[in-house]
Amino acid sequence: MSAAEAKAREAAHWSVLAMRARSFRWASAFLSATQRRRVADLYAFCRAVDDLADAQGVTPEAQQDLERLQTALASEPDGRSLWPREYLWFRELCVDCNIDFKVVQELIDGMISDLSVVRMPSDTELIRYCYQAAGTVGLMMCSILGVRDPRALGHAVDLGIAMQLTNISRDVLEDAQSSRVYLPADRLRAVGVEPEQLIEGSANPRGVSLVVDDLLTLAEVYYRSADEGMSFLPARARWAVLVASRLYRGIGRRLRRKRRSNPLLGRVVLPWFVKLALFVPASASWFRLSLRRSTRPALRSPSASSESALGG
Repeated sequence: MSAAEAKAREAAHWSVLAMRARSFRWASAFLSATQRRRVADLYAFCRAVDDLADAQGVTPEAQQDLERLQTALASEPDGRSLWPREYLWFRELCVDCNIDFKVVQELIDGMISDLSVVRMPSDTELIRYCYQAAGTVGLMMCSILGVRDPRALGHAVDLGIAMQLTNISRDVLEDAQSSRVYLPADRLRAVGVEPEQLIEGSANPRGVSLVVDDLLTLAEVYYRSADEGMSFLPARARWAVLVASRLYRGIGRRLRRKRRSNPLLGRVVLPWFVKLALFVPASASWFRLSLRRSTRPALRSPSASSESALGG
């Protein structure tokens, strides 16, 4: 790839991040230029494979692309010849940053699961999916940001799971319009709602709100675990991750406060002034952690919920 092509790709990836990941765009301002570029590359890849699995636009070609990626990843570290040409740049990123190909394969497996009927019987399946869709991204981010302490990894997974639970809670209406129901069926039935009622648009909003409120409570457990791992991150990366965490957490809290946890009223977004306000506690946390020396044990076992997500 020529220097001009590399620069064009870098600009394109930053444009994707800026337009489609506003929370991450704000947080990335605290990273170095190299880190920002790599984060944009990672986001562009994750967005591309997510778009391939988009229920509104799935085509045989899109499914084939995901399956080709799955096959290439299963053949690593010697699978270069099997990669679709348009994604070879991401393989280079994985090699440069020492990203585990097995983690990327888990991400692709999660995207492929979105191609079929999406129904989550219980929390177990939901958390497993959240690990595939976002916990894996937390692990890849650790590689990209140069995180050296292995104690950070379980907490990074938990942050990804927390963010995905927030996404799922926010996007119930949009997902239902795409015939996807990520809310656990056992939780829905406990409040008198069938998953198919969400698809049909006849679900009792009160029942859905109760389930979403419970999932947001569960997300808080994962956010707290993520906070425990922030001190293991390099200082500059810690600030960016803290900001991203606070912004995502703010989405769930705003859904609770402004909509009483009812996602059927439409998607919740954070106004710019709310994002700006959230910088203050994020910065205070960063400063406090920067002054505090870690006294944790040498290794951290993943939380019980993360062990479940990882199949432990």
